[in-house]
Amino acid sequence: MRTNSFIHDPSTRSRSAWVVLRLTLAGLIAAHGWVRFLDGGVVPFGEWLVSQGFPFGFSIAAAITAVEIFGTPVFAVGRLVAPLSLLYSVIYLAGIALVHAKAGWFVVGAGRNGAEYSVLLIASLLCVGLQHFNPRRHA
Repeated sequence: MRTNSFIHDPSTRSRSAWVVLRLTLAGLIAAHGWVRFLDGGVVPFGEWLVSQGFPFGFSIAAAITAVEIFGTPVFAVGRLVAPLSLLYSVIYLAGIALVHAKAGWFVVGAGRNGAEYSVLLIASLLCVGLQHFNPRRHA
């Protein structure tokens, strides 16, 4: 009788866990971009960036939204994972610096709109990106 290799093979379990995490991150990030796009939030986001002193606010907002929408399918299938992980991490780190840090730590409950979710995304993105980093390709 053959046992299920998924359950008994640590290597298979590990690979599967990384895939699940990568797909989950792709879904969360895609939802972020699609909701902004479909709800007409790109222009207000750009205007807010201008109010914060960023030149070309609409272009920045459109680029962030585009990379959240169009980069996530590439990320989900396991392509360009390391550079996209780094790019998404920079985007969400900027979000912490500009928005979430002022609101505290908690997203809900003891606070509102805090940094905890962004920190979790960044840590997860960096782990997935590191898992996909190939130093021979970048040497």
